[in-house]
Amino acid sequence: MKKNIVSLTAAVVVAATLVGCGGETPKPAEKAEADFRCKQENVLAPKWTCIPMVEGAYAGVGIAEKSAAGMAHMRKVAMMNGRSDLAQQIKIEVKSRMKGFTQTTGAADSETVDKMTQSVDDQLAKVSLSGSKAVDFWQAPSGNIYLLVTVPEDYINKEVKNAAKTSFKNDNALWQQFQASKAFDAMDTALEK
Repeated sequence: MKKNIVSLTAAVVVAATLVGCGGETPKPAEKAEADFRCKQENVLAPKWTCIPMVEGAYAGVGIAEKSAAGMAHMRKVAMMNGRSDLAQQIKIEVKSRMKGFTQTTGAADSETVDKMTQSVDDQLAKVSLSGSKAVDFWQAPSGNIYLLVTVPEDYINKEVKNAAKTSFKNDNALWQQFQASKAFDAMDTALEK
C-alpha cells in the first residue's frame, strides 16, 4: 500500500511538473510597427525637414553643417541651399507647364517649342527669388541646421507668365514658326477626314 501511495504521489508530481512546464504556450513575437515619423540623424525631427510643404507656397529645405564661422554663416548657407532647392522645383514646374501648354495647342514635341521652353527657363533663371524667406528653423543634435524656405506660388506664377510673354516676344520668329506649324497640322488633320 505504501508502495502504491509513493508511486501515485510520484506520478502526480511528474504529471504536475509536465503540465506546469508545457501548459503555457509561448506568445508569438509581436511584429514591430513601421515608424514613418520624420527622423534626421536618428532623432525625431519636424516633419517639414523630410517633406517640405507649406500651403500656397513652394517650399524647400536648406541644410548647413555646423561651422566654426558661426550661426550667421550657417543660416546664410542654409538659406542658399533652400533657395537652390526652390529654384530646381520651380524649373521642373515651368517645364511641366510649358509642355502642357504645347500639348493643349495641338503641336507635338517640335524643336521650336523646345527652344521657346528653354528661353522661358533662361528668363526665369534670371528672376531672383526675392520673395523667398525662411519660415522655420531646426537644429539637429550634431549642430547642423535645417531651414524651411518658401516663396509664394502667386509670386512665381506671375514671374512665369511674364517670362513666357517676354520669351515669346523675343523669339517672335520662333513663335510664328510654332503657330504656322500648328496651322499646318490642323490643316493636315482636316484634309485627312
